[in-house]
Amino acid sequence: MFTRSLILAAAAGASLAAAPALAAPARPNIIVIIADDLGFGDTGAYGSPQVKTPHIDALARDGVRFTQGYVAHPVCAPSRAALMTGRYQTRFGYEFNPVGRDRTGGVSRDEVFLPQVLKDAGYSTGMVGKWHLGQPSGYHPLDRGFDSFFGIMTGATAFMTDFQAGDEEITPPGAEASFGIAEGVRAPPGATEAEKMTLLRKAAPVYRGREAVEEDAYLTDAFTREAISFIDAAAGRPFFLYLAHAAPHTPLQAPARYIARNSDIPDKGQRVYAAMVTALDDGVGRIRAELKARDLEKNTVIVFLSDNGCAGYVGTACSNGPLNGFKGLHLEGGVRVPYIISAPGRFRRGGVEDQVVSSLDIVPTAAALAGATLPKGTDGENLVPYLSGPKPKGFERRLFWRSGPNTAVRDGAWKLWSVNRAEPGESESLSAGITPDGVQARVSAQGVYDMLYNLAEDPGESRNLAATRPEVVARLKAEITEWDRGNVPAQWTSMRQAVRRHEGQMLKIYP
Repeated sequence: MFTRSLILAAAAGASLAAAPALAAPARPNIIVIIADDLGFGDTGAYGSPQVKTPHIDALARDGVRFTQGYVAHPVCAPSRAALMTGRYQTRFGYEFNPVGRDRTGGVSRDEVFLPQVLKDAGYSTGMVGKWHLGQPSGYHPLDRGFDSFFGIMTGATAFMTDFQAGDEEITPPGAEASFGIAEGVRAPPGATEAEKMTLLRKAAPVYRGREAVEEDAYLTDAFTREAISFIDAAAGRPFFLYLAHAAPHTPLQAPARYIARNSDIPDKGQRVYAAMVTALDDGVGRIRAELKARDLEKNTVIVFLSDNGCAGYVGTACSNGPLNGFKGLHLEGGVRVPYIISAPGRFRRGGVEDQVVSSLDIVPTAAALAGATLPKGTDGENLVPYLSGPKPKGFERRLFWRSGPNTAVRDGAWKLWSVNRAEPGESESLSAGITPDGVQARVSAQGVYDMLYNLAEDPGESRNLAATRPEVVARLKAEITEWDRGNVPAQWTSMRQAVRRHEGQMLKIYP
């Protein structure tokens, strides 16, 4: 079992496995690029037959591509909270998406964020993109360790508001609540798409620092532009850049120049989604080109991942193939994501590895690279010894998840997901609906439904072994109970409660 990380001081890192270190410059720059709702199967590096991502693919070739990289939650804000702290979000109550409640609160101010750790070690820190971790004073990115901020505070906004010939957008049935209603926007009947997006951008504006600004560029391009500006301004001292994209989250929108590059895709939803990924991929390429031009490429560590799997409510637009499930579910398609770490000249290159890793590992790994002191209580692990030198022997891993009464654990090859059964009369809904605030997630009188999978033999989670391996179910449940002793109650209720049919069962989900 993974234990909590030790405090890491300057040149010392907790060792997962003995591995000779490569000679490398001290105190590298660190860039974390996180996509929003990017499907496991929606990049070339992870096997997409139609989404073209040459720059992400090149990043993977120059680094290590993990085939079993996980996030700590299958929806946006809790997942990002865990990434920023290196701690399970259930340790501090950020268990469910805020759905607007981050206007008055956010992640506990007792939590130490990664930019605070690196800033104390002398790094310049900048954030570009989607925050979603608290909007009031005290919770703002500039109050959590970032020297600069350009982006959105909310969970979503319009990527564009002025639509021209050749631009495309699509809102699959049931998807609007994933952006418009969630930000308090209800467009009048008959409103055009441009009018709807203008209302959304007004409700969820783009900020520079603490001031709302007008932004005419396609949002993904604007984020890339600002990321490069930060790199230019920070050059000369070690820096940390958190580039938290909002793409390809809804609303699904892309300008003509990206649509044209995906014109071979006949399905409109898939075409617009792929175009959004194209813009993101171009951004990765532009950032790497800037690093190379400034002779920073070999002393910069780039981590690329998604905050969760792609969303089922966008229909066939995206793919988590070959995994089962979508965003919001603790199936592999909800929590296993593209996960690449690249540092030419520092870490080995070209590895495709099945070692289980987590977004929780980013904080301790970055702290070790920076020679920073890691706060007590982190749940991740320092990956530097694993990434340095020839591939070492793999290490054992346990990962846990909790969303209300629903829990999951991955221990070795075994995965257990225990889910609340729906109450009689509840019907399935695949849309991104809104549950009124305050509706508690309690264990159903119908009990829970256990799903046990051997991921080494069944990565698609198609064969439930709970009935034939009760001793494994009992052991894993005991592990969850012990882990859960370190968690706290959720700070607010789930406003995305839904019923899903799975394995012939009606199950209650609490994203």
